[in-house]
Amino acid sequence: MNLNDLQNISGLFSNTAKMPVLFLGHGSPMNAIEENQFVQGFRKAASEIPKPNAILCISAHWFTDGTKVTAMSMPRTIHDFGGFPQALFDVQYPAPGSPELAKETAELLEPVFVEEDHSWGLDHGAWSVIKHMYPEADIPVIQMSIDYSKPPQYHFDLAQKLNKLREKGILIIGSGNIIHNLRLIDWRNINTVGAGWDWAVEAREKTNNWLLDGNFDPIIDYHKQGISLQYAVPTPDHYLPLIYTLGLKTSSDELSLFNDELIGGSLSMTSVRIG
Repeated sequence: MNLNDLQNISGLFSNTAKMPVLFLGHGSPMNAIEENQFVQGFRKAASEIPKPNAILCISAHWFTDGTKVTAMSMPRTIHDFGGFPQALFDVQYPAPGSPELAKETAELLEPVFVEEDHSWGLDHGAWSVIKHMYPEADIPVIQMSIDYSKPPQYHFDLAQKLNKLREKGILIIGSGNIIHNLRLIDWRNINTVGAGWDWAVEAREKTNNWLLDGNFDPIIDYHKQGISLQYAVPTPDHYLPLIYTLGLKTSSDELSLFNDELIGGSLSMTSVRIG
């Protein structure tokens, strides 16, 4: 696969300057319908980059055996949560899909086998943030799943194969949370911005320093970085979308942080822009 091949996807995917890459700390599903500083941050991020030709989202909430990519023309809006107000379940995000982009994504990742999926759709890790960025739902969106059987280095290396998509105006978004320990949430301070347990404060400081220094090795080997990171990442699902984002960084890309806050003691909304 080379850039000339990608030029033939369709008229929709014209050549562009290299698109930035985003990691978005998506937090609670309620961010989809609330107005707060974090959703304002998502909108601001969208306003500062060119409007994409399409979006490829790697969400914490599609964790599969093997790698899949959504390949339907009209993905459904998945309400993959419970215990929230009806207003959240009523939200629909009717963005089109892109079978063409799904096919090209699968080919870019060869020899890794990527299944073209026709049953998933857009989970809340995708639509709850993208709806704030592009409320008209007029940009094609596909999702790529995370293979739970593979280590972080595998995901970092796999992401590098997607870099050519950035030259076709495709915005790649990783959606998760760097610090995400729901078992240790401080429910009394769930809406208090800046509230973090000592270990969360330490984990945020460490990861932010590594990110800003371009020192990705300890981020990839997070399980070796002490007790604060063990508490911050009790399971890899919300963390691995960050690894995909970092795998797409090239030497010419700058990296910056936004929405960089702790909430509820054990959750960070820290988001990353690359490029």
